[in-house]
Amino acid sequence: MDMLQVLPANFGYVIFTYLYSWIMLCYLGVKVGGARKKYDVKYPTMYSDKDQVFNCIQRAHQNTLEVYPQWLVFQTIAALVYPVSTFSVLGAIWVTSRFSYAWGYYTGDPSKRMKGAYGYIGYLGVIGLSMSVALQLLGVF
Repeated sequence: MDMLQVLPANFGYVIFTYLYSWIMLCYLGVKVGGARKKYDVKYPTMYSDKDQVFNCIQRAHQNTLEVYPQWLVFQTIAALVYPVSTFSVLGAIWVTSRFSYAWGYYTGDPSKRMKGAYGYIGYLGVIGLSMSVALQLLGVF
């Protein structure tokens, strides 16, 4: 069976969201690499005993990596039934919020990471749509 016939017609939008998220992860990773050089934090050291700003830059990336697998799973499940909603609204909101989260964190003031809190709209939205897909598959509605 041809995969293009199995996936929803608008699933291409979801793939673009995944590509956008890949760009975001690369950006955050490059920022950590640059901070390692600037603040002289050698591998495999995860955190600096000397510099809070490095730790904030590293945590912005690490926190994103901690939630990324779950987001991918829920984004994919939801997108099988709701490809436009998960791309045009929820996925784009979540990925964009990770930039805001990181830029706030990069200031060295951890409380400013909350500038990316709007990402919960996208994150919880894809979880909600995933639950909807599960209930539909179970014939609940």
